[in-house]
Amino acid sequence: LFLLLDISLISVLVLLLFFFFFFQAEDGIRDAQESRGLGDVYKRQVSTQSTGTLATTVMSSVEWNASSLLCNSPKHSKRRDGEPERHRTYEHSNLHNSPSNRRDIAKMNFELDQERYVELLRTLIAESEHVQNAPSIGLVPKEDLIVNHVLSYLKEHTQENGGPLVVEHLSWCEGRGNLVITYPGCKDGEIMSFVGSHMDVVAADPTNWTVDPFHLTVDGDKLYGRGTTDCLGHVALMTMFMEQLAIQRPTTDHAITCVLIASEEAESTPVKGCGVESLLEHGHLDRCKAGPVFWVDSADSQPCMGTAGAIEWSLKCDGKIFHSGLPYQGINALEMVQDACSYLQGKFYEKFPAHPREADYAYACPSTMKPTQVESMRNSLNQVPGWSLVRGDIRLTPFYDIAAVKSTLEGVVDELNADPSVLATRGPASKYVLNPGTEEELKGKCTLTWGGHCLQGVACDIDSKGFAALKGAFETVMGEVKPYSICGSLPLVREMKDNGFDIQITGFGLSSVYHGDDEYCKLSDMCNAFKVLHRVACEMERKEGAEPDSPKNTSSP
Repeated sequence: LFLLLDISLISVLVLLLFFFFFFQAEDGIRDAQESRGLGDVYKRQVSTQSTGTLATTVMSSVEWNASSLLCNSPKHSKRRDGEPERHRTYEHSNLHNSPSNRRDIAKMNFELDQERYVELLRTLIAESEHVQNAPSIGLVPKEDLIVNHVLSYLKEHTQENGGPLVVEHLSWCEGRGNLVITYPGCKDGEIMSFVGSHMDVVAADPTNWTVDPFHLTVDGDKLYGRGTTDCLGHVALMTMFMEQLAIQRPTTDHAITCVLIASEEAESTPVKGCGVESLLEHGHLDRCKAGPVFWVDSADSQPCMGTAGAIEWSLKCDGKIFHSGLPYQGINALEMVQDACSYLQGKFYEKFPAHPREADYAYACPSTMKPTQVESMRNSLNQVPGWSLVRGDIRLTPFYDIAAVKSTLEGVVDELNADPSVLATRGPASKYVLNPGTEEELKGKCTLTWGGHCLQGVACDIDSKGFAALKGAFETVMGEVKPYSICGSLPLVREMKDNGFDIQITGFGLSSVYHGDDEYCKLSDMCNAFKVLHRVACEMERKEGAEPDSPKNTSSP
């Protein structure tokens, strides 16, 4: 009896052990650490198939934050009650974590969905009236109106909703946020960034337009509206590019980051520095320093090698108001400010002529100084004015120093005030010094002041990997590449370059309509732009010494 009982107990134990190991084998990945999907299946397979140091090397070299993000997301990681499957295989999505089964971005076809682009741009342009940036006339933008549309558009592709995109809404002023969107890469420290597409626009006067500037008008290939070229057209473009990365899910060594910025068109208000300046100051762009930064806010669908600095100035002349029938007893400040301005311009071009390096960068024009606004006292028509003022700007190529320019022109004004007679006058009765050499001597006075909004120009590093990638992309898509430089200005790019960023500049609007009436962009240019962005990523992913991939994308007519 005892023998039979022993045999029965042994049989029960064997049976229990059988079922225990059977279910362990069937559910071979269940352990104390909760599994997170196909990525954990693969990692455990690597661990069981490798031994010793080799397994450690393989595991430490594999990152699971690009093509595997769907199966690693909270939305897909846990088995809900009543669900028979704990792990989804995603056999129909072709998502695999294995480095040997990479999803090559160069073999993917990136085509802009024209209809969806137009509709997204229509949505953004409908907000353009509320993102006009001209504080001097009471227009303060609310860039979050644009941010909200982008967030809504990309919502299903964020990591919170099972997608790969990391989205950060960063703001230092209510309603005036910036947006940082990242498609993670597979190698720590590898990154390429697309920065500078801004969500504010310059002011538009509808009475001067032939179409409504605040609603998108489609006329064949032309898309009209304030911000189509500068820069909501780029915001829509970059949004759809990040969406396409999330949909096709290439396996990239580089993280791909897009930064949409606030307050590009004017100095921030009411809080100073609510745009890219604060992003840099608070370290949110530090990681971008590890790779090229492509500043997408230029025009004409080619690489832009350089920009100019922008220096605001005003020149006021104080004279003596008097009867216009006795002009020799007054000092006509309106005449004086014009002659003083002309004198200053002559000295500027003498001291800062076209620089030899401007030819290397294909600048369209040299540094310039010119008046753009004039103001005078409200006197009667039969009085010579007692004061007048002109305002303007200097556009300075990056090969000259801004401080040197200011010091030089301040010295010229000091010379004028010491002896105004060096200025040419307007006829025998026009004078800038009354009663010279007597106790009643009176001189006209010039005062030069500088505006607070000062931008430095930049000369991009045309020997960098980033510039090579940009050139290669344009040559592949457009069939030719014609880099150029322009005396427009961009915020902070010089400071970023001086701090170690590889700044490269491009854009796909039209310089012929920048800040003008009836602004438009071309849909065909944006289609090509989409392919250029893709090819830039391909060029950055291409290993050094490898032959370029045969492109699937060709230029749109």
